[in-house]
Amino acid sequence: MFNIRPALVIAGTYAWAVLTAGGPTNYSGYLDGSADTQAALSLPLTLGLPPSALFCSWPPTSPRLAISTLALIPFAAAFKIIVGQLIGFSGIPLYLDSVATVLIGVLAGPAAGAMTGAVTNLAWGLTINPTTIPFAAGAAAIGFLAGCSRRAGLMSKLWTALLAGLGTGLIAGFLGAPIAAFVFGGGQGVGTGSVVAALQAAGQSLLGATTLQSLLSDPLDKTVAFLLVWIIVRGLPNRVRIALGA
Repeated sequence: MFNIRPALVIAGTYAWAVLTAGGPTNYSGYLDGSADTQAALSLPLTLGLPPSALFCSWPPTSPRLAISTLALIPFAAAFKIIVGQLIGFSGIPLYLDSVATVLIGVLAGPAAGAMTGAVTNLAWGLTINPTTIPFAAGAAAIGFLAGCSRRAGLMSKLWTALLAGLGTGLIAGFLGAPIAAFVFGGGQGVGTGSVVAALQAAGQSLLGATTLQSLLSDPLDKTVAFLLVWIIVRGLPNRVRIALGA
């Protein structure tokens, strides 16, 4: 059964990351690249998110978080890191790194999806790219919503799966925009950052430009992710699909 208390901790760390970044008038301290400012943001998130994510499905013997699901999480982390790094280098204004998180959410339920999203972002941040750590709560929300979509029967048809991806993308966009704006000044050197810069040049405020960019990129990005997961699930044996309700 999904444990609401760790979920509240994850939500709290998200709110903390946004509020302590200082809002739109005082986010520049996190952009100076110093170890002190990065540690001030990342350390509490790193300490708070992993145990919260791991206990979303306590006890661990719950059928909603089987051992086979735990075995998939390293795969999801590796996939997310590799795809995310490649997309970051390419300059494409999308992310395309949530496919594995969505897949595990669909296959194993909201709790496993939330855990996968948070843990994989933290693994990515602690090994290669620290800027992904503040987005861990949003990644957890994507995995959770993917699991809820499957339970609601939205993964049974292509058009409903696409709608689920669109809705997840809108929510992810609203969650990610304040982090991108207040913590990172609108972008982290990837293709989405250039879109934010263009919107600001057109007269948008930082938060307005980041939100608009997120609402353009995230729904498309998550719709593509849900489409790919729907195709993957269609390729599973019928007995597995029936058991999943997909």
